[in-house]
Amino acid sequence: MNHPLLQNRTLLLLLTTVTLAFGTILWPLNGAIFWGVVLAILFTPLHRRLLRHMPRKPNLAALATLCVCLVMVILPMVFIGISLTQEAIVAYDRARSGQMNFGAYLQQVLAALPVWVLELLNRFHLTSMADVQERLASVGTQASRLVATMALDAGQNTLQFLVSFGVMLYLLFFLLRDGARLAVRIRDAIPLEPAHKEKLILKFTTVIRATVKGNIVVAGVQGALGGFIFWALGIQGPVMWGVLMAFLSLLPAVGAGLIWGPVAIYFLATGASTQGIILTAYGVGVIGLVDNLLRPLLVGKDTKMPDYVVLISTLGGMALFGLTGFVIGPVIAALFIATWDLFAPPAADESS
Repeated sequence: MNHPLLQNRTLLLLLTTVTLAFGTILWPLNGAIFWGVVLAILFTPLHRRLLRHMPRKPNLAALATLCVCLVMVILPMVFIGISLTQEAIVAYDRARSGQMNFGAYLQQVLAALPVWVLELLNRFHLTSMADVQERLASVGTQASRLVATMALDAGQNTLQFLVSFGVMLYLLFFLLRDGARLAVRIRDAIPLEPAHKEKLILKFTTVIRATVKGNIVVAGVQGALGGFIFWALGIQGPVMWGVLMAFLSLLPAVGAGLIWGPVAIYFLATGASTQGIILTAYGVGVIGLVDNLLRPLLVGKDTKMPDYVVLISTLGGMALFGLTGFVIGPVIAALFIATWDLFAPPAADESS
């Protein structure tokens, strides 16, 4: 006769083994699965509205939601990616042909600096053109290798990208159609009290929606505004610079300033004062204002996490998981806080 404790341990071991094995099988498609789940969470409210109008047609409601997702999210990203690739190729060709000479640009900036600034830079050996050009050449060589590697990888991984993209759309359709039943099954399987499960699941979905919508809205607005001002000032490659500003805006506080700031300094140092003043005022008063106003409203308000926790979890998540880390990091931080709140005693002001 089998002992109940032995049966429980065997069942737990079996459950752990098959879960790890299944996770290993799915790991090569982790990006497609992750974004399929994220898009399903984001578009579930829309799917529910459509389902109320066609309650007996769940497949049609899921397909309609999928089409909306394609039009609103995926197709614009494809068009931006095509434009970005074209401008990046042009910029790369100009850098290789010498038309874009960062050493000459730096020399112009140094020549326009006051004497006391040059003396300060001399102390740190930052005005020696030989050293600077050597460093720029090293950076250029590494950048060229990176571009070549990315181009080669893009060509070799086209099939893998198409497969992952197809898996994401396929999974998204079924998550929209069957997501409610699947969520109930997962919730019932979690060995916690119902109130604790509801709190953790609510925190998980809320943080994903707030982080993705908030960061993407902020990144999109800052990238669009930055690309517009670069286009208005006649700077080549506005789409490429706009996308870079959008990507860097995922880092709170500094973000897009890492792109428009050096360009404004170059304008001011080379005598293009009008463009420099316009870009500086626009960057601080418009692009920076978007980050200061929208990010706390869209991210911090819904996640109910301090700004410093959002910042360090975003940076840590991106360092570990790449681009998807800007979602994974805050989600893990929110679940960490919510889990400890289950065990922490209520604060004095809450218990009174």
